[in-house]
Amino acid sequence: MTAGGQPGPAGGISERTRSERRLGWWLAGPAFAVMLLVTLYPILQAVYDSLFAFRLTAPDERRFVGLGNYAVVLSDPVWWRDLAVTVFITVVTVVIELVLGFALAMIMHRALRGLRGPLRTVILVPYGIITVVSAFAWFYAFDVTSGYVNSWFDWVPGISPDLNWFASQGTSLFVIIASEVWKTTPFISLLLLAGLAQVPGDMEEAAKVDGATSWQVLSRVILPNMKASIMVAVLFRALDAFRIFDNVFIMTNGANGTETLSLLAYRTSIGRLEIGLGSAISVLLFLCVLLIAFGAIKLFKVDLSSARGE
Repeated sequence: MTAGGQPGPAGGISERTRSERRLGWWLAGPAFAVMLLVTLYPILQAVYDSLFAFRLTAPDERRFVGLGNYAVVLSDPVWWRDLAVTVFITVVTVVIELVLGFALAMIMHRALRGLRGPLRTVILVPYGIITVVSAFAWFYAFDVTSGYVNSWFDWVPGISPDLNWFASQGTSLFVIIASEVWKTTPFISLLLLAGLAQVPGDMEEAAKVDGATSWQVLSRVILPNMKASIMVAVLFRALDAFRIFDNVFIMTNGANGTETLSLLAYRTSIGRLEIGLGSAISVLLFLCVLLIAFGAIKLFKVDLSSARGE
């Protein structure tokens, strides 16, 4: 039905809805076109370069190898080692950030109305810091010569003034993951806070009246109604964490088994000037990101159209 009570056109979409959609495309179209040009050209260029074997110092010696670069990359143990490190960092950071972000979202959601604004501002401070600045801050804090962590926490078992956090894989990954969690958890909390705002309050009250425990309210009322927000949070952070570069490059430069796929692509393309191999690594990294996005959407099975009430 239309606003005037008359039946809408065939297909159930009113003229007003069609007009709003056209307006939306006109408003978003220019930005969408620019983003498409900015992102599509590098992707196509990387795919094209990945089919050739050549170094940037000798571009005239370019020769077509087809999928040969991909075969070289996938047969190299370094690729699989760096893939394992990247997946480990992604899974651990996303899980921790999801738990902490939900806790922060609940605190902000339950806070007194006058405290919500200042509380959100304080929580968002780490996310507003540039990633490079954050990485350097964490590096100098844990540095064995200039850092303060060892002296402040030498009472903790296993921590001593001469502990070099970046000398082994385990401690290096701990610092890298901790820095990622500290900086990006506020982003997760905001996404989940938006989801909490969509949970009907009367459903929570009805569950409590029926004698439901806090855990039952959380697991059967709150979380199911936040499914779309959780999917968006997991998807955004998983895609971002899988492409981690700054923290690893600044803190360890990939030493001691901390190299990620993004750093491998950088070293191959920029360090060794192997443009063909570097492009193949970048394309494979892009395909991994697409698989993550597809898997997350399939895993959560969220019907966004019904969530909007259409």
